[in-house]
Amino acid sequence: MKLEFNPDGSLKIPNKTSNQTHLDYLYVLKALKEIPFPVGKTLLTEFLQGNYKNKSILKNNLDNLYHFGSLKLDKNQIESLIGNLISNNMVKQEGLQDNKFIKVFYLTPQGEEEIKNPKLHEKKLASRFNEIKTIISEEERELFKIPFLEKYNDEQKKAIICNSKEILCLAGAGSGKTAVLVKRIEFLIKYKSINPAKILAITFTRKARQEMQYRLAELGLEEIQVETFNSFCEKIIRKYTHILYDKEMHVLSYSNKIQAVNLALQKQGLEIYDAVDEYFTKQQKNSKTNEELFNLFINDCFFVLDYLKTRKQELTDFSKTVDNENKKAAQILYKTCISIKEFMEKRGLRDYTDQIVDAIKLFNENPKLIPEFEHILIDEYQDINSIQIELIDLLNSPNIFAVGDPRQSIFGWRGSNIDYILNFNKKYPEAEIINLTKNYRSSERIVNLINASIKQMNLPDLQHNISDGEEIELHEFDSEQEEYEFILHKILESDKKDIFILARTNRQLKELSQMLKSGEIEHVIRTEDENRNAEGDIILATIHAIKGMEAKTVFVIGSTTNNFPCRTSDHPVISIIKVEEYDKEEEEKRLFYVALSRAKQKLYITYSGKPSYFINDNMKKIIQNKTFENIFSESKPLEVNNEIIKRLKQWRLEKARQEKIPAYCIITDKTIDELSIKSPQARRDLEDIYGLGYAKIMKYGDEILDLIS
Repeated sequence: MKLEFNPDGSLKIPNKTSNQTHLDYLYVLKALKEIPFPVGKTLLTEFLQGNYKNKSILKNNLDNLYHFGSLKLDKNQIESLIGNLISNNMVKQEGLQDNKFIKVFYLTPQGEEEIKNPKLHEKKLASRFNEIKTIISEEERELFKIPFLEKYNDEQKKAIICNSKEILCLAGAGSGKTAVLVKRIEFLIKYKSINPAKILAITFTRKARQEMQYRLAELGLEEIQVETFNSFCEKIIRKYTHILYDKEMHVLSYSNKIQAVNLALQKQGLEIYDAVDEYFTKQQKNSKTNEELFNLFINDCFFVLDYLKTRKQELTDFSKTVDNENKKAAQILYKTCISIKEFMEKRGLRDYTDQIVDAIKLFNENPKLIPEFEHILIDEYQDINSIQIELIDLLNSPNIFAVGDPRQSIFGWRGSNIDYILNFNKKYPEAEIINLTKNYRSSERIVNLINASIKQMNLPDLQHNISDGEEIELHEFDSEQEEYEFILHKILESDKKDIFILARTNRQLKELSQMLKSGEIEHVIRTEDENRNAEGDIILATIHAIKGMEAKTVFVIGSTTNNFPCRTSDHPVISIIKVEEYDKEEEEKRLFYVALSRAKQKLYITYSGKPSYFINDNMKKIIQNKTFENIFSESKPLEVNNEIIKRLKQWRLEKARQEKIPAYCIITDKTIDELSIKSPQARRDLEDIYGLGYAKIMKYGDEILDLIS
């Protein structure tokens, strides 16, 4: 057969895989198994493309292998497949034994098993989501004319008044799901004469619960039971505690958690910080205090117990199945969990998950105690887990109204199961499916961008409602410090209100927070583990902690291949207990979608290093990707006084060591540049220097002037 080549030197493939499919990842796994030595990303990619320009192909006769040239995909598409496999623990990337700087790929046991018994493709939304069009009858259109519904679009109107007993409302980002939930409750009471006491609305967070209660109160509807799963179960347990327990029980406090873990470590003959040092990797310990690490360890211990309870699994010695690298950490974690369990049982303590488990136990053993609700409305249905579903089933309401969005399912690592929203019409064959796709939050280009970010998931696109006020920028920087300086500059030139700064990891938030403090910018930090309030309008947050909220201006920082998808975690427990029931890479992509979709008018995506492959070509076209121009270019000096720069940098380094903060939090390189060219002679001259506010001038002004003069 005559070989034909493409202009780039790659082999023309005679339809071995003529179209990209959801099984393409298998060719990557099979290629790694077939190639007789470890390979890096470039050689693996060019092997799969059939690219003869790579000299290693001919040198090692790799073109004779079956999977040579098996994928007609570009470099970014293949990189995405590799990233997917790494995220799902089927491929690992490690340095060569004799040269750690050269990274090569290896098949894991999971990867070997996937070749024999492919399952990963079944977890993809594209192969599981079947769009069901919203059908609106003529009778319903007549009802739509009532003034009660005049502010709503047709799909919202149908969701509010629909007569079906089981309804799933697939509500995209910014589509007004809370408004629909509240309006449906008002409709049930005012138009269907449902007793308010027979309506139960359930959501996931205190904030969402308070928001719904506030909106209902504005309508004069204050008798409806609006609960989180935990608050509902807590009320049930308090009411029937004498039936459930033979001794007094209390809700576990954080001080109880600390006490339980301390005692558990004492039993093992471990000091707190010895355990922490063994449990966390060097990278995870980087830039964290011992106190922060201990808090993370405590959270991980209770995560294990909660995770197993949601799956109705017993606590067994998971350290036996962990590789040698993590075995010691897993043993400490397991022994600590055993002790915590004993501690709680002896002292009559229960946590939030216990409350749901115990409420289910109560209802199973005493069916007559199950409260009767004519209508149950459930928010954030994509985040529901198996024991929450069991509770809903036991309540057995004749009318279920669920609202959720598969695009925003981001808590698989915590036990949430996207299957419940995807299979709603299998559980309820007569269910009505209503799609809310009109976005009322974001400008047109932002809506187009978020659609493009998850296009391959096969979900219906959202439609925009706002055409103006749009600004999307993608910026590349040489370093994280430059990235942070850009954000600081943008904030300083704004009114500093209604701004989110979203990061994938806590480390980025901590470093950026230091810089904001140095610029005297008040802000709030939100993470999954804590909230710290500095009385500011600017929120710094991890993406998991900001879900359900929105802001006029959003910065999504650190948009690199290391963060999206995230290659590391602050929580070793995630890899130790091997939470593998979901597609981790696809959930990471949905997390990126959630971050982007928080923005109403302005969206800045920034990175230093290699950009995430989540930022695909279609997204770049929408952004109209601009080459980053130094924002300080107009004032950057053509000539600087190198002696002053040297003195200032040495002084800055000494100050940073004394105050135990990053050097740029004292003064930035840009500030040093300006000082060297302008040579200020008095405090009033310092006011014209970039990055020197009143507090810094008062603190460092005299020293800076001495150094200059």
